[in-house]
Amino acid sequence: MHQVSAFSPCIFPHTDVINKFSITIATIFALPLYGQWALLRTDADSLIRRGRDCIYGARFDSARILFADVIRRYPSHPAGYFLDAMIEWWQMQLDRRNSRRYEDAFLRKIDRVIALCDSILSHNPYDIAGLFFKGGSLGYRGRYYATVQSWLKAANDGRLALDILIKCNQLAPNNHDIMLGTGIYNYYAAALPEKYPVLKPIMLFLPSGDKQIGILQLEAAAKNATYANIEAKVLLQQVYSPQFENLPHEYYRISRELYEQYLTNPLFHRRYAVALLQIGSYDSSIAHWHRILDAYRAKVPYYDAYAAREALYYIGWHLFNIGRYEEALPYFYKCDEASRLLDEDPSGFMVKLNLYVGKIYDLQGKRDLAIMQYKKVLSWPDIQNSHTDAERYLQTPYGK
Repeated sequence: MHQVSAFSPCIFPHTDVINKFSITIATIFALPLYGQWALLRTDADSLIRRGRDCIYGARFDSARILFADVIRRYPSHPAGYFLDAMIEWWQMQLDRRNSRRYEDAFLRKIDRVIALCDSILSHNPYDIAGLFFKGGSLGYRGRYYATVQSWLKAANDGRLALDILIKCNQLAPNNHDIMLGTGIYNYYAAALPEKYPVLKPIMLFLPSGDKQIGILQLEAAAKNATYANIEAKVLLQQVYSPQFENLPHEYYRISRELYEQYLTNPLFHRRYAVALLQIGSYDSSIAHWHRILDAYRAKVPYYDAYAAREALYYIGWHLFNIGRYEEALPYFYKCDEASRLLDEDPSGFMVKLNLYVGKIYDLQGKRDLAIMQYKKVLSWPDIQNSHTDAERYLQTPYGK
């Protein structure tokens, strides 16, 4: 068996450093997805919890009905309006090929929440619900602006959300829902300049962070927060991923919890399959990638072409790794075809799979075809030392 390290290009895929920073820096300022609405009664609390689970379970029609009921019962409170906007946010995350269809509705709903919060705060600047939901709305709007590369708007929303986070922390420093926001900030304010030194001058304008304190705060929020516990786990996934702390067993622990709690969320399913790869449970992981591919073929909602492309890659990768080269090729071919349809520029998937195809051709004695593959890889971006590998195999056939 050839020892091949797992390639995870789509756990949190951002190839450009500045784009990566801009999206993540906006995440720093996003306050808890579900903040404090203690002023609401038990009936609304129950609706909100059920609606939250519907969002994370990708059952958006059900969530919409529940939040409409919250708005009907409490038309002057921002909770129902904010959570209704989060339906559009999560649809953008899951329906990636059609994400733009949700953008106008998302921005319109977020602006409505901010306007309502401004009205509340004009009467009481320390109203906890007004602060939480305005901060959360600014944070998520900033994240949206970062994804569409509206950097100035993203930075401005982030700055305003950070000011609100500081005020909320002063009002309730031991609140575990607030700890999601402080944990996000503490971790990334320290981790980003460490990972990307070019960002250090930018971070000088912001308060310093502490990675370990940030992780502890996120873990505390995941365990004890009333409403933000699931969102804390989503953030811990990123913290423990290879892109940051690279702690496979911690990443697996969080990914398994999210997947088992929300079996109908394709994002959590894909990340769980990646987590199994990271800890070396290859057979279990590949079984899940086959289920993901089957779900795409069966047109299960939000199991999209991107998920299918990822499944094709990992199934092909596994077959290559266990020496079943002829069986791996069709998966790599299909993955290559999908990548050309999905991406304007060569993706990490396309680069790596074409390198594997070249290796297979070498092992099959098709040296001319292998050389074509390696030259193709060299014409594309260097992904995880792909250029070094391609140049080496141009000099010496793979497997020799």
